[in-house]
Amino acid sequence: MMCLFKSLCAVITRALFLLVSLISVWRVTQVKKDYNYWFLTFLFLPLLVEMIITLKSRMGKDYKWFSPPIFLFLISIIPSIWILELHYQQEEANGPKCKTLDSWENVRKVITLNETMGNLTYQSYLKALSNVCSDEWILALHQILLILLIVGKWLLPLGGGVTRDELSQLLLIFVGTAADILEFNSETLSDVKENSPQLVYIILAVWTWSMLQFPLHLSVVNSKPDSEGEQRVQEASVLTKHSTDIWSVVEALFIHDGPFLVVRLTVMTYFDVIHQMLVFFAIKNFLVVILNLYRLVVICQDYRSRDNRGSAIPCV
Repeated sequence: MMCLFKSLCAVITRALFLLVSLISVWRVTQVKKDYNYWFLTFLFLPLLVEMIITLKSRMGKDYKWFSPPIFLFLISIIPSIWILELHYQQEEANGPKCKTLDSWENVRKVITLNETMGNLTYQSYLKALSNVCSDEWILALHQILLILLIVGKWLLPLGGGVTRDELSQLLLIFVGTAADILEFNSETLSDVKENSPQLVYIILAVWTWSMLQFPLHLSVVNSKPDSEGEQRVQEASVLTKHSTDIWSVVEALFIHDGPFLVVRLTVMTYFDVIHQMLVFFAIKNFLVVILNLYRLVVICQDYRSRDNRGSAIPCV
């Protein structure tokens, strides 16, 4: 019964991934008015193949250090978001009759649009949704993507060696990471000027790079030694003994806060865009980078002091 439940969770999670990816491709075809973009659905095939293989060989269980379904989900949806973002920045304006979702009244009008027509069909609903403003669509896709990454990781069956405690830590980290990534993408792209389209590519590239944090679990999942291997761990290198801490520092410096800081400093200095929130988050990224470097120094010094104590040199 438990195996059936885990398999069901694995299938439901991947089905949600495919559904959101399909919606993003549909939006691209509507915006570009070109049905050739339906070929983006071929990016769904690796996720389908992975689901079949995982269900047969692992009963739907995820892996310990890396999550293939989350990685393949990102591959299936990120190209569509790139196309929508670039199209919006190039067109730079919403349609004159587009509908915003900035109030409950506007949301209700979109949902109940067909009730006044007396003809309730899915085509009319799709038409109503296609009239929603481009920036509202893009923001919604970003939000749904990040929420689904968190919920999807929660629903996926645990990989071998991953404890519930480690999963809870990972999900809490995902929540904070998702909020920071959403702010970086939405706020920084809003600072783009008309004469700096290259900045859009830089921001989207850094955003894509930062999304790699979600399929990787190296900064949380730890390999705990058994009693027979404790002596070997005593003599292990600093990378082996503090692997989770070091990977956490590496992610912050090279995948998350480090690249975010570089982009924000570039926006302020080279593109001459400065405002209160941009300065605040640049300082926040700077502090995180400095604190992680400090953490790395503390780990190395602690390892050296322990190594010296174990080398038969008494401390006076």
